This record gives sequence, C-alpha cells and structure tokens, in this order.
Amino acid sequence: MLRYLFFLLIFLNGILIHAQDKKVLNIERTSLSPKIDGVLDDAVWKNADIATGFTQFRPEMGVVEREHQQTLVKMAYNDNAIFVAAYLHDRPEDIMKQFTSRDNFGQSDFFGVVLNPNNDAQNDIEFFVFSSGTQADAVSSPSNGEDFGWNAVWESAVKIVNDGWIVEMKIPYSSLRFSNQEVQTWGLQFHRRYRVDNSQYSWNPIDRTKGNIGLYHGELKGIENITPPTRLSLYPFASTLIEIFDGETTDDYSLGLDIKYGLSENFTLDATLIPDFNQAGFDNITLNLGPFEQQFSEQRQFFKEGVDLFDKGNLFYSRRVGGRPSYEPEVTDDEEVIDFPDKVKMLNAVKVSGRTKNGLGIGVFNAITEKTYATVINNVTQETRRELVEPFANYNILVLDQQFRGNSSVTLINTNVLREGHFRDANVIGGLFDITNKANKYNFRGEAKLSTLNQMDGTVNGFASSASFGKVSGNYRFRVGHSLADDKYDINDLGIQFRNNFNNIWANASYRIFEPTEKLTDFNIYVWGNYNRLLNPSTYTGNSFGVSVFAQNKKQTAFGGNINTELGNQYDYFEPRTEGRYFIFKNILNSNVWFSTDYAKTFALDGNVGFVTMFDPERDLFFYWFGISPRVKFNEKFVMSYNVNFNLGGGSRGYVTDIDDDIIFGERDQNTIVNSISGNYNFNSFHGLTLTFRNYWTTVDYDHQLFTLMENGHLTIEDNYTLDDVDDPNVNFNTWNLDFRYQWQFAPGSQLVALYRNELFNSDTASSDSYFDSLNTLFKQPARHSFSLKLIYYLDYNNVKSIFSKKSG
Repeated sequence: MLRYLFFLLIFLNGILIHAQDKKVLNIERTSLSPKIDGVLDDAVWKNADIATGFTQFRPEMGVVEREHQQTLVKMAYNDNAIFVAAYLHDRPEDIMKQFTSRDNFGQSDFFGVVLNPNNDAQNDIEFFVFSSGTQADAVSSPSNGEDFGWNAVWESAVKIVNDGWIVEMKIPYSSLRFSNQEVQTWGLQFHRRYRVDNSQYSWNPIDRTKGNIGLYHGELKGIENITPPTRLSLYPFASTLIEIFDGETTDDYSLGLDIKYGLSENFTLDATLIPDFNQAGFDNITLNLGPFEQQFSEQRQFFKEGVDLFDKGNLFYSRRVGGRPSYEPEVTDDEEVIDFPDKVKMLNAVKVSGRTKNGLGIGVFNAITEKTYATVINNVTQETRRELVEPFANYNILVLDQQFRGNSSVTLINTNVLREGHFRDANVIGGLFDITNKANKYNFRGEAKLSTLNQMDGTVNGFASSASFGKVSGNYRFRVGHSLADDKYDINDLGIQFRNNFNNIWANASYRIFEPTEKLTDFNIYVWGNYNRLLNPSTYTGNSFGVSVFAQNKKQTAFGGNINTELGNQYDYFEPRTEGRYFIFKNILNSNVWFSTDYAKTFALDGNVGFVTMFDPERDLFFYWFGISPRVKFNEKFVMSYNVNFNLGGGSRGYVTDIDDDIIFGERDQNTIVNSISGNYNFNSFHGLTLTFRNYWTTVDYDHQLFTLMENGHLTIEDNYTLDDVDDPNVNFNTWNLDFRYQWQFAPGSQLVALYRNELFNSDTASSDSYFDSLNTLFKQPARHSFSLKLIYYLDYNNVKSIFSKKSG
C-alpha cells in the first residue's frame, strides 16, 4: 500500500503546469488619506495606476466587458490602511440593488476586492460592497471555501451616478494579517457581478475548469515599509433578557467582553469572556424516530467566525460546547426528573489562529463549561435532590496545517475533552493530507484518526481512515474512495459521528459545462454508487446508487432532480438499538424534481415534488412530498417569502421498544406539514427588521399489530404483540417558533439588537388529530415570550491611541 502511494505521488507531482501570466497593479503611498464618500475628487486618485480589462468567468469565460460597462479600479496605501476606488460604468436602469443585512448578497450588483498578503493562492481575505451600500467580508481557502462568519471593521461608500456607480473603500491593516517584510507583493483580485443577467467578471482572468480560484490572482506591488499594527479590538457588550412562561417572569442582565488581539503579525487571539448567546437563532427541530441524534447548525457568532482551521477532519461539532448535558440522572422506581437543563453554561472560550508566511497554519481552541445539575423528586416523600449531569469540563483543539504549492496541504489535528471527577475523558488525533498535482488535474486525499476514551472501567481506543483519488478538472470528473471505522471509534465528545463499524467503497462521476449552450447557462449531471460492509464482523450491509441533475436556463430559472436506489437486501444494524442485531429491508427507490425561478424578479417561485417506495411484495411503503415557496420583492427594502412543505405516506417500519428479550417493531403512517415565513425590511444598509417563523407539525400513527424482530433480520407477528402491550408510541408533535428582530449598526463594528421571541411546543399521542385540531391544542399550551436587548460597542486600540495622541499634542 505504501509503495503504491509513493509512486502515485511521484506521478501526480511530475505533471508540469504552464505558468500563467499574472496582471500587476502598482500601488503608491499617499500622505493624504481620501475621504470615503464615493466621490473620487481626492488628490490621491489623480495619478494612481488603473486596473482595467475585466473578463467574464461566469457563466461564460473570456468575454470582455461591454463598452458602457467598463470597470476602472485604483488603489493607494498609507501607514494605516489600504484604499480602493472603483468606477463601475453601467446604465443606471440596469444597476440592481436590494437593501440587505451584512453578508447577505440579496439581488444586488457587487464589487469585490480579494487580498492575499502571503500571495500563496490559498488564504484570501475578501471584501465586497453592494450597489445598495451593504458590506460583506469573508476569509476563503480551497479546503473550507468562503467563511462569511468572519467579520472585519472597515469603511466603504457607494454613489450612484449618471453612467454607473462608484465604490470607495478603506481597509485598515488591523483587518489584515501580513508579514513585516520591507517590500511586499500581495495576491490581488477584483470581482464584479451584474445581477441583471447574473454574470461575473474578474480583473485577472479565471479558468473555472481547473484549480482553485486563488491560483488566478494577479499581484499587487509597491507596498513598502508598512508595519503590522497592534491589532487589539474590544467588543464590550451589555444585554438584558426578560422571559415570561406559564405565568412566571424571569429576567437576566449581563455584561461581557469579546476580544480580538494580534499576538503577532500573522496570529490572532479571539476570546469571549462571560459569553451571552441569548439572541442566537432558533433550531429547526424535527421529530426524531431514528437511532441517531439530530444535528443542528451553529447559531452562535463566536463559533461561526474564523473556524476554518478547526473544521479540518470533521472532528469539531461546536454545538457540543455548551450543548445538552452528557449524562442522564440515575433514579429509583419512586423518583423522576422534574428539571433537566437543555444546555450547559459556557464560562469562556478562546481561539488562537493564523498562518505563517511559509504556509504553516496553527490553531488552538479552548473552552470551559461549568457544572450542571438536574433536579430529581421522590414521589413518595416529595423530597428533591440535585444530581450532576455535566461536570466542570475543558474542551481543547490543536491544529497544525501546512499548505504548499498553492493547492495542497497536510494536517495534524488533536481534540481533547477533560471532565472533572470520575466522568469520562476523550481524545482524538488525526492526520490528513490533500494533494493536488501541479497541473491541478488530479487530487489524492486521505485521513487517519485515533480516538481514545478514558472511563472508570478502562481505556477504549478506536480507529478510522479514508482515502480517495479523483480527477478534479475539466468537463468530466470522477472520484473513487474507501472509508472505514472500527466499532470502538468514537468522536462524539467534541465531534459528531452517527455510526462506526463500517468498511465502505464508493465512487462518483460527473459532467458539467463551463460555456453556455443555446438554452442553458449551467448544467451538471452527477452519478454515484456505494458498497457498504461492517468491519467487524466483515459482512455486507447494503448499497446505494443514484443520479442527480442540475440546470439553469438563460432566464435564470434553475431546475433539477435526482433518483436514488438501494437494490436488494439492506441490513440495518442500528435501527434495532441492540448490538449485533439487524433489520432487513430491500429495493428502495426515491426520486424528486425541483425548480427555482429568478429571485431578481418581483415575484419568484420555488417548488419541489418527490416520492419514496419499496419494491417488496410483503411491504406497502409509499411516501410522497411536495412543497411550494412564493417570494415577493415589494421594493428594494422589503422582501418576504412563504414556504409550505407536505410529507405524507405510510408503510414504514421501525423500532418501538423492547419487551424482555424481544425487539419490537411497528408499521406506521407519518404525515408532516412545515410552514415557514421569512421577511426582511431594511431601512438602509445599517438598520432593518427581520421576521423568521416556523411551524413544524407531524403525526405518527402505528398499526395495532406489532412485530417481533427475528434473529435473521426479518419481522414476525407470531408472538402476537399489539399496541396494548406497550406504552402508546403514537405521536402528535408540534413546534412553533417566531423571531422578530431589529438590528442597527450605529457605528462601524457597533450595533444594537432588539429581539422578541415566541415559542410553543406540544407532544402527545393524539395521532389521529388533524392539523388544525393539533394547532388548537398547541395554542392551549403555555407560550414562552422572550424580550432581549443587546448593545455591542467596538473599540479599536489604534483609534483610541490616535485620539489621545492628538489631545496630548
């Protein structure tokens, strides 16, 4: 195996690449800073070098700008910042703009500046300004894509003129990471999007058929004798929360501080002290009937920003920190839990990350959570007691990531959880590689991971690995791979893992177009297949095959669909919830089609329809689903959309409970309706209103006759179990969440956020109730009303220092 890998790497690296000519923009130092107002009458712009000659790269490559849409960009710098001026020629009636919140591109034209101070083609810092004046920014790398959770503080102004629009920007050095070299050459790229036809242009030409986009940057030359500033930013905040639930009112007031500090020219410390996450968005909860936990997206800003290094190897699931307690209370027959907390309080968190000029990325993460208790009552004596369900815990991550040749990397990552007392500790270490050859045509990636659990009854070690090889350029692409994990592999203390004990082979292939056809601007067809086995014992568990299609026509309507199959017997070793037992099903087919019209229009519409069935003479499984989502853009400030999805059907079979040594399954019908509303009204680029609403309702109705799972994986009714023999498993599950938010950025980096939240929840066994009957029952439940207000103020050390320097002078 090692010999094979050695010769494969030699082959990949031996393929030559022709050097690409890069455009160069020369920048000069200025002693007079321009006023950031969108009026280009400052002296600094008169003789500045001009970047022009933009070419299209999406949907078509190589198309030059039209005469009336010329883009002219100039840059300058001083001891504190980079300045950018862009004159974006166009007909005013063709300039599309929509007022949105920060980082929300909406349906606006935009101009973007991409800086890469290390000029390594892999670590970009992106700054976008929309025609509406809204800002967006991100850090970007080939392995993690664009991370818009990263936010910097910088200035911009937009002015619409008779022959286009003008952007002026000031990007302070405190928003960048660069070395202390006397003379510097940075990677540089400019982007421009015309939303009217969704075309995108770049200053230095981009070849979308191969390589990551950073390989096509031009260069910025002329930066000399600049010193990385003291990068110290403070975000003190004050917040208040008032909750009303079931006749009781509680309140909470807190003061806290977030800190960003540049430890060196390339490394930054981010810390949240006395964190407050009361205004994080709500989770899209669903009824979970399966054997695995539900995974939620991260809503807390601290864990969304600058985490690209920590995401290496998929070992970090940030919701573990401050999530639900890890342990259930131990209770006797006379006791029950009356108060179980839904989250653990996080005391503080710190992350240090950065990358050297030579491409070595280093990331360190640490978070501490406090002890958490549940309350247990004795129903006989009415005495209560507290039981520890999460001890004092320390979460740690260390990442070393070496990038090279602009398209490859090797990584070492370690995650660790230490808990106080006799609770278990966990450690995972992983080695990863991602190698693309010089021609950006072939890629070879892999990883090996070792997990260790230290528990009262001893130490448990587990192992997992994966490797894949593929063609990553051109119209035709493919990838083949293998992945395995033993039955002791466990990363769930700080990561998320739905199953272990697998030994799988997989492959996929695709075809895509890069030049528009007569009717289409984009087309992609993708096929895949998986062959799955258990690792221990080595036995076949199943397969899956599928095809998906995506297309977009010249009217900006996207559409597509997919077909997925699982042919022959499939052996599910997890649904029975008992080690070594399995459940057999066979011949699954599901398919769906969808469409989405142009969001730039006043009215847009999304829709989808699909089904799943089983070809088995002993089963009658059939589910179908459909959804519709109209979207209305009332004007440049106000957009609202409504979404409703139905998922209806029956004939599925799943685990119900255990009776003695028997594993009980049931056949069930399930009907689900999900309603959601999203609305945004932005007064301007700095403050606006947001409405988010979701109602999720589902019922599960079991047949009266239940099944026993036999040793051979099939089901039988010979034991004659019925619903009368078990606790009623029927479910009527209903959630209601509404957020109404006002957000005002009253100064760069500073904001005031007011939030009203309304929550309702009900779960019972009334599975025969209709949707409206269930809604009436839901409205009879006590509602949780939350009112919160949070003020964040941005303080930059360099600005404060200059103010005091002027006063002392």
